Amino acid sequence: MTAYRRPTRLTEALALLAEAPEPPLLLAGGTDIYPARAAAEAWMRPVDRPLLDLSALPELAGIEDRGDHHRIGALVTWAALRDAALPPWFDALRQAARQVGGAQVQNRGTLVGNLCNASPAADGVPPLLALDAEIELACLGGVRRLALGDFLRGNRQTALAPGEIATAVLVPKAAPGSVARFEKLGARTYLVISIVMVVAVIEVEAGRIARARIAVGACSAVAQRLPGLEAALAGLPLAAAASIPAAAHLAALTPIDDIRATAAYRRQAALVLLRRALAPPAEARAA
Repeated sequence: MTAYRRPTRLTEALALLAEAPEPPLLLAGGTDIYPARAAAEAWMRPVDRPLLDLSALPELAGIEDRGDHHRIGALVTWAALRDAALPPWFDALRQAARQVGGAQVQNRGTLVGNLCNASPAADGVPPLLALDAEIELACLGGVRRLALGDFLRGNRQTALAPGEIATAVLVPKAAPGSVARFEKLGARTYLVISIVMVVAVIEVEAGRIARARIAVGACSAVAQRLPGLEAALAGLPLAAAASIPAAAHLAALTPIDDIRATAAYRRQAALVLLRRALAPPAEARAA
């Protein structure tokens, strides 16, 4: 494989990937690859790996309603996701799309690229974890699906096998009337790495919580669901939800001290954001 290839069919891309003497960098939007390469050059550590450009593959484009789920292709940008006409349970993901980077990043960066980069602060992960999303992975031998929680294995670590390309995100449909909220804390609204993110996807029946799915990002090597809190919310009146989150519900999180925040601050902020995400809209604005 030469230093740069841009195939026009997925089968061609998979063949190039399989025959490459060294694993190429897979390029979609480039908003992670190009800054990383520039930084490496600046520190006299140039990256010589070839590029396999996926941007011309029609199989990776578009958002489709597949009956029981939506398929979000690997080339779908944050801007396309932000502006798409999607059901209310996608609202947390669309809110995340509005806050990723700035306009340039939203127009070029892709949701699937964000997942494959596997940063602990990846804005796309908590909304998709709370939606029970799966990743579609293709190789010359066929296609497999992995739950997002199984695909993400750690800081910058995924289950993507040699010869595979992540081709889509598959999001099962939620119950009618489900609502979703995304809360993010950063030093500013845009062009910032998240300090804490919280997502709540709530199914409501007759004013009570039939099912809650809660995820917290940037407080562990991989964003985490909070099953204890989800169980505690089930059956409660929706109006009482914001009073339920407590420090004990965050015990599984493993935040770190870094330049953006201390671990203790992250834990406290996560609790505040959880209560905000679960509050009725007027109360959330005042929180």
